[in-house]
Formats: sequence, structure tokens, C-alpha cells
Amino acid sequence: MRSPLTVPGFKVALSLIAVAILAGCASVNLEQTLEKANAQTGNFTAGQLKLSQTDQQRDERLQAASKLLTSVVGQKEAVQLALLNSPSMQAMLAQSWADSSLAAQSGRISNPVFSFERVRAGEELEFGRILTFGLLDLITLPYRKGIADQRIAQSQIRLAAEVVDRTTQVRQSWVRAVAAKQSLAYAKQVYENAEAGAELARRLEAVGNFNKLARARQQTFYADAATRLSAAHQQEISAREDLIRLLGLDDKQAAQLRLPDRLPDLPKRALQPAEVAKVASNGRLDIQLAQSALNVSAKAQGLETINSFTDIELGVRRDTVFDNGSGSKSNPRGYEIDLRLPIFDWGGMRRDAMTAQTLAAANQLEAVTRAAGSHLRESYSAYRTAYDIARHHRDEVVPLRKAIADENLLRYNGMLIGVFELLADSRDQVSTVMAAIDAEQQFWLADANLQASLVGRPTGLSIASPAAAQSGGAEGH
Repeated sequence: MRSPLTVPGFKVALSLIAVAILAGCASVNLEQTLEKANAQTGNFTAGQLKLSQTDQQRDERLQAASKLLTSVVGQKEAVQLALLNSPSMQAMLAQSWADSSLAAQSGRISNPVFSFERVRAGEELEFGRILTFGLLDLITLPYRKGIADQRIAQSQIRLAAEVVDRTTQVRQSWVRAVAAKQSLAYAKQVYENAEAGAELARRLEAVGNFNKLARARQQTFYADAATRLSAAHQQEISAREDLIRLLGLDDKQAAQLRLPDRLPDLPKRALQPAEVAKVASNGRLDIQLAQSALNVSAKAQGLETINSFTDIELGVRRDTVFDNGSGSKSNPRGYEIDLRLPIFDWGGMRRDAMTAQTLAAANQLEAVTRAAGSHLRESYSAYRTAYDIARHHRDEVVPLRKAIADENLLRYNGMLIGVFELLADSRDQVSTVMAAIDAEQQFWLADANLQASLVGRPTGLSIASPAAAQSGGAEGH
């Protein structure tokens, strides 16, 4: 179908189309995206979330990381080091930028298609030129821009959630690494204690002052202590290497990494439920993600209702015809409209799929909203339980064990007990301290989990029983 179209009218139409397209395009600003992520995760990143795009920026990051490595790396410094130094963290930021850019691209209209044809028919030579673009794409551009904006927002929320996950992993890995280092130190004390006992038992047996059964018991404990020391050494290496991987350290940086000798002291008091509820009410990332997914599905469903029926393309033509017989030349102009007819496929299945997807997103939002309170209560319960257990070890168990050790030392000096009873009591005291370290580790892991739960990213941490850490003491009797 063709219709006359003047050149000025053609230019005006193209201008109006271009203005409409440029006004309706979705766009992504990386700096604004990172600023928003830093605002949403301020308690985790301290506003230091940045993507290095140039060599100069990468050098600045490395210098800042090297400065952190010159001193003992605490939990806060470990998170800073991961943000500055970890290539996987940078890859995550770059991938989020890519996802946002692709989301913005989906809200833009396709480029027009220019076609050229040359046709000879007898004495006539015709050159055809046509510029085609999707008319339906132009009509639905506001819908597509709305969907793109929602997808960009979804990508930004997902970035904040991933940042919380990564920083929580760093926090918990730091706790495990420090606790493993502290446990290794005490495992060495147990080993040295058992080694001294086994050597003394061997000498006493050699001179006939110790029977074979008593010496075998001491030797057995020594063998067990050696096994536990090896296991503690491997645990310390594994925990440290896990932290090194999360921090993104190379071999040189890993050699510079220095961790504290012990975990931080317990806070003077635990967070109260009212304080937790106040912080959690500021917004959860899991609910925001589910709400964003519903918004995208709802908008996409409206667009798919139109696209599933038909598609329309508009083409503007300008031909040049040479008649060699008469020596004349003509320039016919016009337009073409291509319309997809819904004869064989009315798009019912596509519309059903979009309806089902929107329904699923709505129910997922409801499920996440209902589960949010449960996750927070579970995380707080684990946090409070771990705090009470750790405080009980600090205030009750360890002081009692120390008092017993002091009393046994007095009894030994008074020759009321022998050296092996004193060594056994010393082993019990060290085992109690190791159980206390395990309880403190569980608290700091639960604390990191609670902080993540407050923003809707729980880790599902469970509290381990400290009884296993105390089992070593009974074997010395």
C-alpha cells in the first residue's frame, strides 16, 4: 500500500519519532547505582563500594589494600580489604552493571532498517529505497520503558543483596579463622601437657614406680592430643585460606595477612528485641526483591497482551524510476504497513504464561513477606542463645575451672595429689577454655547472621553445641 508523502513531511515525521525515542529511553548511571547500593548497605560497606575501570583506580585500590595489610586485620578491616582487593567483588559489580545495562537496553526501540533494491524491467530501471521501523514498538515504548526501569531497580536491589551476602561471608570467615588460630594455640598446650605426662610415665615405668596400664593411659592421651593438634592445625589452615580467597589476596598479600590472636570480647549486653525490630522495620532486601519481581511481571504481562496478538511495522519509501525509452525520470514516494495477522496463533499460551508468572510472583511476594518475621525471630533466637552460652562460659565455667586448678595446685604443693592428677586437671582447664572459644565463635557467627537478617539476607546459621569441645578433658582421667 502506497500513499504520497512529501519530503518535508518525511523529515518532520522522522524528527518526531527520534524525539519520542530519545525522550523515552531508559538509561543506567553506574555512579548512581553504586551510591544507592552503598546507601542500602551502609552498615556493611561503610560507603566503600566502588568499581575500578582504569589502571589508576586499580592501583589506588591496591595501595589502599596494602596499607590495611601493614597492621593486624580485624573484622571491619577484613570487610574493607574484600571491597578493595577482591577480584570476585569487582566482577560482581561489573556483572551488575552489565545486567542493568541490558535491562535498560530492553526498554529501547529497535533501530530502523534501511533497504535498497535495484530492478530492471525492459526499458525501465528502478532504484527502491525503504526505511522501516516497528510501529508497535514505538506505540508501546512507554510500557517497555516502565518494564526496563523496574528491571534496573531489580538489578540494583539484587546488587545490594549480593553485597550483603559477600560481606557476611567475609565476617563469618574472619571469625572462623581467628577462632581456629586461637584454638590451635590451646591445642598446642594440651599436646605439650600430654607429651610431658607420657614422658614422665615412661621414666617412672622404667624405674618400676609405674605400672604398664597407667603408662598406657598416659600414652593414649598423648596420641589423642597429637591427633587433635594435627586436626586443629589443618582447621587453622583451612579457615585462613578460606578467608584469603574471600579477600582476594595473592600469594604475597597472603603472606602479609596478620590476624588477631583471639576473638573480640563479648559485648556488655545483647541486643534487645525492640532494638532489632526497630532496625528491621527500615526495609528488607528480600521483600524488595520479591516486590520488584512482581512489578516487572505485572508490567510485562500488560505488554505481552498486545504483542501476543499482532505486530506492526511502518516503512517509508522513495523510489527512482528511469525510462530509457522515453528518457524520463520519476520519483514515486509512499509508505508501507506490515501487519501480522493472528490467524493460526492467537497468542493464548503466551498470555497464559505471563498470567501464571505474575501469579507466581505475587504468591512469592506473599511467601517472602510471611517468612520475613520467622527468619528474623530465628536469627535473633540463635544470636541470643549464643550470647547467653558464651557469657555463661566466660562468667561461670571458666572461672570455676580456674578455681579448681588453683586449689589442685595448692594440694599438689602440699603433696596431697600427684603430678598426674595435676596434669589431668590442667588438661581439663585447657579443654574448658577451648569450649569457651567455640562458644564465642558461635556468638560472633550468629551476630553476623543477625546483621544480615535485619536487611533480609539470613544465612541459616545454626548454633553448634560446645559439648564436643569439652570432650577432650575426660580422656585424661
